[in-house]
Amino acid sequence: MNEHDAAAAPAAAPAPIVVPVRHYGRWAAAVVVLVLLALVVRAFASADIDYRITWEFLTQENVVRGALNTLIISVCAQTLGFVLGVLAAVMRLSRNPVTSGVAWLYVWFFRGTPVLVQLLVWYNLSLVFPTISLPGLGTWETNAVMTPFLAALLGLGINEGAYMAEIVRAGISSVDRGQTEAAHALGMTPPLTMRRVVLPQAMRVIIPPTGNEFVNMLKTSSLAYAIQYPELLQSAVKVYSNNLAVVELLFCVSIWYLLLTSVFSVLQHFLERRFARGSQHGSEPTLWRRIQGNLRPGRVR
Repeated sequence: MNEHDAAAAPAAAPAPIVVPVRHYGRWAAAVVVLVLLALVVRAFASADIDYRITWEFLTQENVVRGALNTLIISVCAQTLGFVLGVLAAVMRLSRNPVTSGVAWLYVWFFRGTPVLVQLLVWYNLSLVFPTISLPGLGTWETNAVMTPFLAALLGLGINEGAYMAEIVRAGISSVDRGQTEAAHALGMTPPLTMRRVVLPQAMRVIIPPTGNEFVNMLKTSSLAYAIQYPELLQSAVKVYSNNLAVVELLFCVSIWYLLLTSVFSVLQHFLERRFARGSQHGSEPTLWRRIQGNLRPGRVR
């Protein structure tokens, strides 16, 4: 290229200047939320509440025992609900109209009636059946058998089973039909196919909502207070019935519930990340990552 051609060649275009998008609406909304939050905190800080009582009874023996009972009944009821849910889901998907109809009726009834009503029915079962008889084993007074723990376990667990049935059914339906056909072609029986092929793959869909159900179970277990089961709320009620520090003890109960649900929410998060490995959907970004994304201009978000 000679000097004339070089002079005639157009100059290189300057590099474009990238101007990051300013999200002023986000910052305005954040300011409004912080102001409202500050007003709420100020209202509770200036209220006639002795927060020293809240912290004092947070580790009180009766309250701690109530929190432990809440954890026990939640784990037992969720376990019972999961077993019943798997059984009902398999029955719903059966080609037998009787088993499918019974499973549908179970889900319809226990999802359609309040869990508190179900707890009260189990607790007052002796009004319908004064005695419980098992052939070859004996007869017992229903009042002696139906303790508050057993009534809470049956009420919460059977109700939870109706919700778990729909969760498990959705998980089983998410597995490709070809997996079942391939297992049958290899000579596997339907029960073995369900246990060895379908359910392991369905767990990726089943686990996340099951974790949500357990967190919800921790809070729903407070309804067992109505049938005299010594869970967290009833333990606090017994305390504030004597010292009249109602709001302070209710705050104490709220802190315990927040601690329990927070611990299991973290465990649920890591469990979901484990089962999400290899899927086409990435894990949801954490709160800190979302904050960083808003503080760093120019990042794609």
